Amino acid sequence: MQLFHIVAILISLAAIFSWVNYRFLHMPTAIGLMAIALFMSLVLLLAGQLGFQGVEQNVATMLSAIDFNATLLHGMLSFLLFAGALHINLEDLAKQRVVIAVLATASVIGATFLIGFGAWYITGWVGIDIPVIYCLLFGALISPTDPIAVLGVLKTAGASKSLETKIAGESLFNDGIAVVVFLVIAEIATGTKTVTAEMIFHIFAMEVVGGAIYGFIIGAAAFWMLKKVDNYSVEILITLALATGGYTLAEVLHLSAPIAIVVAGLLIGNHGRRLAMSHSTREHLDTFWELTDEILNSVLFVLIGLEVVLLSFDGRYLLAGLLAIPLVLISRLFSVALPIGIMRRFRSFSPGVVSILTWGGLRGGISVALALSLAPGEIRDALVTITYIVVVFSVLVQGLTLAPLVRNKAAQADVELKRTNLD
Repeated sequence: MQLFHIVAILISLAAIFSWVNYRFLHMPTAIGLMAIALFMSLVLLLAGQLGFQGVEQNVATMLSAIDFNATLLHGMLSFLLFAGALHINLEDLAKQRVVIAVLATASVIGATFLIGFGAWYITGWVGIDIPVIYCLLFGALISPTDPIAVLGVLKTAGASKSLETKIAGESLFNDGIAVVVFLVIAEIATGTKTVTAEMIFHIFAMEVVGGAIYGFIIGAAAFWMLKKVDNYSVEILITLALATGGYTLAEVLHLSAPIAIVVAGLLIGNHGRRLAMSHSTREHLDTFWELTDEILNSVLFVLIGLEVVLLSFDGRYLLAGLLAIPLVLISRLFSVALPIGIMRRFRSFSPGVVSILTWGGLRGGISVALALSLAPGEIRDALVTITYIVVVFSVLVQGLTLAPLVRNKAAQADVELKRTNLD
């Protein structure tokens, strides 16, 4: 099947599913599209079991032709991260920089080990032979919160500004950290290189610090170019080149492309928007990137929903996936509660912050893409299925209940404040 045909089918499905969701389901767009695509996939699988295998095989063939890992991590992610960073207020982010830095680093690494060792116990208990190093690899790929899923839900959650900044900031930065952790553990698992403390430090310094510096440099270069023109089509093209060319060059230089693009997007979205753009350009730029974000999000979540057709439906994998759901949530709770408990001694936090950050840690396409990047085999099949089950629960259950949780915690805080005033 030709690339244009695949793109045409995915966009057509996204358009139809969006219409159905808008007219009847009224869910957040990304969640609604994934739910409909997942339902469609289950119908196809059921039809295949009943003897109608033609459509299922055609869908499986189309999905097999798509390299999900390359499509997301080496393509769509550059647009989605840039669009997300473009609308984050840098001053709000600076106020929460310590919390975001801790959540995006220490919490991710802590959750990686908690989930990894827990997954090793679970998989052994259900009869799946997965070495502990690959369980740690699973911990690395499932630990980061997905900015694509989180930012979409936050638009309707009604969280306080400080809490929204914490969640959004963490989700934008921790995927870059998690990819580096994933790469380090993958080196150990495959045994392709001798991994030392010096090598790990070098990888982190090059990928994370180097990526941030590089992102500032390309962002500053784009900012300078934007100041020299006043034509919205040219300026939008510059930001498009920044997101695509900057991301690609970062990968060539072995720097963290996600972190680089987030830093560049923050620079353009704040200083660039205020000092280098006219009002007309800002309006056109926002419209362009919001539309790009919506289209790519729609296609991505349709694709995630359809991927169930390719899963290995082994009973052991399904049971391990269901057991992994509470494991991931408990690990997220500990990795968030411990650092925030320490930081409470030095600063105040809004009520319910731990529970909201725990439940709001949605997993999404990045986890699926990293799982699919593993070498083919039984270990990959098991980890992909387990990852997919956790992601589906995260997006559908946590995503749909996050906004009510945020509103409930806000209401409790108001009641507590009134009671305190009365006292």
